[in-house]
Amino acid sequence: MYIPRFQAVVSILTVLTLAGPAQARITRLVVERTEKPGPDGYERISGQAHGELDPRLSLNAIITDLAFAPRNAGGMVEYKATFTIFKPADIGKASGVLLYFVPNRGRVNLSGGGFLADARKRGHVVAASGWQGDIAPGDGVESLSVPVAGNPDGSSITGRVLARFSDMPANVSTLPILRGGVPGTADPASLDTATAVLTRRASETGAVVPFRRTDWAFADCSQIPFPGKPDPRKLCLKGGFDPTYLYELTYTAKDPKVHGIGFAATRDLNSYLRYGVQDDGGAANPLRGWITAAVSQGNSQSGNFLRSFIHLGFNQDETGRIVFDGSNPNIAARLLGMNLRFAAPSGAAALYEAGSDGVVWWERYQDEARRHPAAGLLDRCRATETCPKIMETFGSAEFFNLRASPGLVGTRADRDIPLPSNVRRYYFPGVSHGGGAGGFNPEPPRQPCCELIPNPNPSSDTLRALQTALVDWVVKGTLPPPSRYPRLERGELVAPTQAAMGFPAIPGAPLPDGILTPLYLYDFGPQFRYNDLSGVITMAPPAIRQILPTVVPRVDADGNESEGVASVLHQVPLGTYTGWNINAGGFHKGHIRTNTGGFIPFARTKAERLASGDPRPSLEERYETHAKYVAQVRAAAERLLRGRYLLQDDADRLIAQADASKVLK
Repeated sequence: MYIPRFQAVVSILTVLTLAGPAQARITRLVVERTEKPGPDGYERISGQAHGELDPRLSLNAIITDLAFAPRNAGGMVEYKATFTIFKPADIGKASGVLLYFVPNRGRVNLSGGGFLADARKRGHVVAASGWQGDIAPGDGVESLSVPVAGNPDGSSITGRVLARFSDMPANVSTLPILRGGVPGTADPASLDTATAVLTRRASETGAVVPFRRTDWAFADCSQIPFPGKPDPRKLCLKGGFDPTYLYELTYTAKDPKVHGIGFAATRDLNSYLRYGVQDDGGAANPLRGWITAAVSQGNSQSGNFLRSFIHLGFNQDETGRIVFDGSNPNIAARLLGMNLRFAAPSGAAALYEAGSDGVVWWERYQDEARRHPAAGLLDRCRATETCPKIMETFGSAEFFNLRASPGLVGTRADRDIPLPSNVRRYYFPGVSHGGGAGGFNPEPPRQPCCELIPNPNPSSDTLRALQTALVDWVVKGTLPPPSRYPRLERGELVAPTQAAMGFPAIPGAPLPDGILTPLYLYDFGPQFRYNDLSGVITMAPPAIRQILPTVVPRVDADGNESEGVASVLHQVPLGTYTGWNINAGGFHKGHIRTNTGGFIPFARTKAERLASGDPRPSLEERYETHAKYVAQVRAAAERLLRGRYLLQDDADRLIAQADASKVLK
């Protein structure tokens, strides 16, 4: 039920006065910069949040290696995170809603348009903070400083890790050692190559050929010839690297950071902004008493963060209060491989990376294929009655690139897993990872990366409407639109082959067979906690025990998916929009292009179509004239408006764009 702002503020202050300070908390919130309010009356404040955690507390004990982190005189583990807040300069004009945006690899634009512009018009407070300990601080980057874990006797904790190298330039002798695209995630315990193994292969399934340990070094050879200048974060190869090969380095690393603290740091900052009065130094909470509801949003990597945040129990603060009332993990199909020893939080879904190996479904499910106990992402928050209202949004690329299948149909791909009542799911058919740029261009330019033209089909317009609906669901109790996504029981999810999908044979276009990122059953070793994607990986690279079955959406005669919340462009198509594309060059030539969809234009006229042998009707056959095409665009926009999957100003803009386009002009 909606609570009037003044009444809510009084209630919160009363509770805070009686409750006293939390155990694990933000000890200091240091505002380092306050910028002059903009035309919308919003000011930007930024600084550092200092916090501490009690490793003995059960809510924190789930953090891998927290027990091995150094402690202060009070027995607490300290951390420090950057933060940014956009709020009305006149805080009395705040709506009471805190919108927290999880940065993706340290970056998020809180001053952007679309939903963020709507949020400021409504008086919502917008915030972000650092949660990744593997990225360096810098301008425009939200970062987190976390401690290094060590053995009780003061010695370094060590473990085996894997780094992979591909698609490098020709004639390169030195490469940075990157894991998840970031340097310094796991420095070698020794520069002696006898303790490591370097190999190469001509393909992912090709023979693995090891190098002699005298032919490479942990060193920089860019200025000094081999063996170069010793460097723990660089790899030098005698004779240089060949870009036609993939290289793998397995070595013993030391001094792991306690990356799982990022979950607790996010929990405690948001709890403080929502409930806190002042920090230990007496500085007032800049949002003191003005926040009555909080909603979190994350895209891709940061969406995976939110799924793990909820699953691991961090939506409850240390006094048992809920942190986020609503959450939107967008284009996120996995858990985040962060609560691990020697984690690489910036990683994605590459071969051997942990992410799809634990609980990825909202409702409880018995993972018989992997012999894991029944569990669901909401188990912990259900036990404490701190589950948020969840809006899960994703598109076609998540099936093909990011292994979305098990979240819907499990690891045997044999039945639909039902959704809990507090979860809505919306599927964006025929889009790339995060959607395309939109527009109504019948002939967008090709790019050298890919065999197909990159997919322009957007998802941002629908996402904006749904994010607005999520806030209304949380604040006003207004139910959002019904979930819309493909189901196995209705025959809408099928095997990832041309025959099963019903994908048409289009002259000159590749087929979807064999390009999907497989769902592997990995063996990471006995210290890896699979359901929670936590613990210690002792097998690097992990053994692949099996490839598990997966499904993708079925398509129509044009090759377009038909289930979900289709964009206006997808409903009135100018071609075939796929969630997959294929690399045109490099080591991965002929294989799936990461997170990139494709577009195969329709012929303009019937004569052009017949000349090429294209089985799909031409634009001329479909729409006849430009005016009739625009009329269909208008009708599609009106359908989405009625369903509350589109906002009026976006509908008006899309109709105007279609009218100004060159379609059949």
